[in-house]
Amino acid sequence: MPGTHLLPPNLLKLFAPHIDRIRDKAVSGVADILRRLKDEDTDHLFNAAANDENMEEGEEPVFTLAEETKRQIRREERKAKKADDFRVAKDSYKPSDDPEAVGDPYKTLFISRLHKSATETDLRREFEGYGTIERVRIVRDKKGRSRGLRIHRLRT
Repeated sequence: MPGTHLLPPNLLKLFAPHIDRIRDKAVSGVADILRRLKDEDTDHLFNAAANDENMEEGEEPVFTLAEETKRQIRREERKAKKADDFRVAKDSYKPSDDPEAVGDPYKTLFISRLHKSATETDLRREFEGYGTIERVRIVRDKKGRSRGLRIHRLRT
């Protein structure tokens, strides 16, 4: 903190770092836990689907080993698909070849939160008072719907 060295000693103590005492944690063996796990009934893990109606509110469902492996496989497939989609998008992204990206980017005004029903003529009429506009473009998705973003290229 800047200027704390100028404080009187009684206030300077408030800004001193506190060092916590290191406490040893009690360590015990796992043999007792392993023995209890072997003694407990573990059949409910294999019959998790049948136990769904007997569950109380807020109780987490227990999945069988087969269900858990299916979930893991699906997770890995989604992860691989996402990585593949990213690689394809990265390879196909060529902003220098985009015919819509023309002109000086420093003279471009981006406006977001545009109403979906707004048109280029409405926007041109609203912004003509601030200067001459070279081009107005509303960003649209592949179906032609507005994405809520407009781009004004100003002529200065």
